[in-house]
Amino acid sequence: MSPLSRRTLIRGASSAFLLGGALSAYSFGVEPGLLLETTSYRVHPPNWPSGLRLEVAVIADLHCCEPYMSAVRVRGICEAANALRPDITFILGDFNGGHMFVTKPVWPQEWAEALEVLRAPLGIWSVLGNHDWWHGPLPDMPGDQGASVRRALRSVGIDVLENRAVRLTHKGRSFWVAGLGDQLAYGRRNGHWIGADDLEGTLAQIGDDAPVLLLAHEPLIFPKVPDRVSLTLCGHTHGGQVNFPIIGSPFARERFGAGHYYGHIVEGGRHMIISGGLGESILPIRFMRPPELVKITLEGS
Repeated sequence: MSPLSRRTLIRGASSAFLLGGALSAYSFGVEPGLLLETTSYRVHPPNWPSGLRLEVAVIADLHCCEPYMSAVRVRGICEAANALRPDITFILGDFNGGHMFVTKPVWPQEWAEALEVLRAPLGIWSVLGNHDWWHGPLPDMPGDQGASVRRALRSVGIDVLENRAVRLTHKGRSFWVAGLGDQLAYGRRNGHWIGADDLEGTLAQIGDDAPVLLLAHEPLIFPKVPDRVSLTLCGHTHGGQVNFPIIGSPFARERFGAGHYYGHIVEGGRHMIISGGLGESILPIRFMRPPELVKITLEGS
């Protein structure tokens, strides 16, 4: 090899090493812990009355832990959600940390005090996620099937909907908010996931023809959701968490299906929005899928 070729090879290898290091630093340090984006959707779902405009803020998958999702950061996210001036705010579960690359846990009473700043005229409503059922504030801590998470939420006035529907009124028009129990709550048995969800029983509580919003931590339920539901809101997938240029997120596609891990999905006239979430699980890494708040404007067609 000539000196020039050797020099070119060394220079190229050094550049690749530096680029790899920069991308690693960004995906581990900058995007997951420092960025926050707002993704907005304007949706005209079926069965939604023309005179009912509803502004919705969605918070999903906080996965509270130090240093990535401290109580201070949670409070900042809540203040950003308030700045969207929503009529109603939904929190879609997974408050507990999802990985072990932490300096310390954030206890339920800590993140709950941060959530207490949330404001919306029609209230703050939540469901629980699989990590809230499976373990404590961190994955190596014993769980209590979500009891401590429920207690923390209720202590700051946040309603928890588990297989329960409530009827609300906005500007003289009524609608329902239905929340499911977690679909992976009891883990895998004999090759099948055992959940605490009861879609049929939840929808049976709806006593009139007012439109329905469904809150479900995982989007797995969507194929079973009937046309009666105007919009399903989910988290869980983190939008793939790592989203490569051109090819997207092959791991999420394999796990959740090509069109079922992020964004606004319409199938057979049924609508679902999956949030990219705010925290991380398995590894504290995000790439081209920054933490996001979701703002939804619901209007009749």
